[in-house]
Amino acid sequence: MKDNILSGLTVGIIALPLSMALAIATGVPPELGLYTAIIAGIFAAVFGSSKINISGPTAAFIVILIPIVQEFGITGLLLCGLLSGIILVLIGVLKLGTLIELIPYPVTVGFTSGIAVVIATFQIKDFFGLTIPNFEGSYLDKIYLIFNSFHTFNIYEFFIGALTLFLLIFWSKTKNKIPSALIALSITTIVVAFLNIYFNLDISTINSTFTYKIGDLEGTGIPPVPLQFSLPWSFLEPKDINVELIYKLLPHAIAIAILGALESLLCAVISDGMTGNKTNPNKELIGQGIANIVVPFFGGIPATAAIARTVVNIKSGGTSKLSSIVHSLFILVSITFLAKYLSYLPMASLSALLLMVAWNMSEVKHFINILKVAPKDDIYVLLTCFFLTVLIDMQIAVAVGIGLASILFIKRTIDLYSIELVNSDLSVHPDIPETISIYDINGPMFFGAAQNALKTLLNTNEKTTVVILNMKNVSMIDMTAIVALKSIIENFENKNKKLIFSGLNSRILKKLERTKLSYVTSFSNLEDAIKYSKQLGKIKP
Repeated sequence: MKDNILSGLTVGIIALPLSMALAIATGVPPELGLYTAIIAGIFAAVFGSSKINISGPTAAFIVILIPIVQEFGITGLLLCGLLSGIILVLIGVLKLGTLIELIPYPVTVGFTSGIAVVIATFQIKDFFGLTIPNFEGSYLDKIYLIFNSFHTFNIYEFFIGALTLFLLIFWSKTKNKIPSALIALSITTIVVAFLNIYFNLDISTINSTFTYKIGDLEGTGIPPVPLQFSLPWSFLEPKDINVELIYKLLPHAIAIAILGALESLLCAVISDGMTGNKTNPNKELIGQGIANIVVPFFGGIPATAAIARTVVNIKSGGTSKLSSIVHSLFILVSITFLAKYLSYLPMASLSALLLMVAWNMSEVKHFINILKVAPKDDIYVLLTCFFLTVLIDMQIAVAVGIGLASILFIKRTIDLYSIELVNSDLSVHPDIPETISIYDINGPMFFGAAQNALKTLLNTNEKTTVVILNMKNVSMIDMTAIVALKSIIENFENKNKKLIFSGLNSRILKKLERTKLSYVTSFSNLEDAIKYSKQLGKIKP
């Protein structure tokens, strides 16, 4: 228990400023990130499968959430989170978690690398202290705004950002157990307070950037109050809550759910590899779904399992769900008693922290390695997912990425299929007359491969009166292939030819029976099929 409490406190120290930074990067007040870490850390741990995953706001969501906030506001974001939670629960209940794990590596690397580039780009504004009143629009629009605003460069903001970045990198290399974020942010917060008080430099902090109003309580920075329950749609008029709004939010919610599922299961794979545990993917997604259903009722943003925080939890000695719960309680206590001091965190320091997060999730080495050694198809998929994520929209990138993954799978499965005329192999079949053609079929027969088989068999030699299909190595057959076989049989009957099957497994035979192809002659092995063909009156050996 002691190790889990200590590891929970360690992760809490890291999650505290990071949750605020992620919320700010998303375009919402910093306290919403803290609320997310509190609720998700508890509910995902209690209802999920993993014992050591730490859940909360993550950098992967930033690219998806920014457009939602800009178009629908915070209320739209909360409703999207609620819908994504319902979708995650459905995925888990329907046991589709294993399908999420089948997404190819180039797709996930393309997503994460693209997200990292976008996050890093968006931190330039606060890192250099640029003044951009309306920092909205597409990625290219924001790049344009950044370049056009460099005349507002603030040397003091840049100094604080650079100092934070230096301390984060330097301290992490010392291998000290004290989190680098605690050291870097503590030092820079003190430096900024000194410079603002004694030199009146007005370096931006959370306190000078954000205001709040909760009931009769108003102020700047982070509200020093515990969690407040409220309905996610409380700021909408009843007439505004309708089917049309749900239709608009649903594509965003689906993208959040898919990316959240990917992140959670990837985190589970990594943590299982480090600890030897075995996470149930479907139960884990149900836990993440429940967390995302509850979070919006406390003003939190969408959450998922966080890989970096989970790794810290493991290295700090965490072995049970207690560490995640302790991490959440630490953040709750910090809000209640330390909100005033947390509000003095510099904005430039938080941007530096996110730059480190972006670098760590960029997977530069893996990205370059794929470009160097992967097949061309994988490289095309990687670059497509990367550029769609950066230049267009994460929602489109998720849809196209999954589509490309499916196409890639189908193409490679088709490549496993082959149909070959084997009559010429006299060592195997030395006395086959020219009126019999034997074809070996290997691999699954589905819509892509079925058309190939149809073309090959319809072009058989005119002298052929019997065609034997050796399907011993056919593992599955779909409806398209069955229809193609039926078409071949009908074509052969018109030409007084006979089609014979050999080596069909029991599962395929049952499918043929259900589709009224059971009248086709079939033998368990090739030798019996050849013997029967020779005995037909039409054939003379």
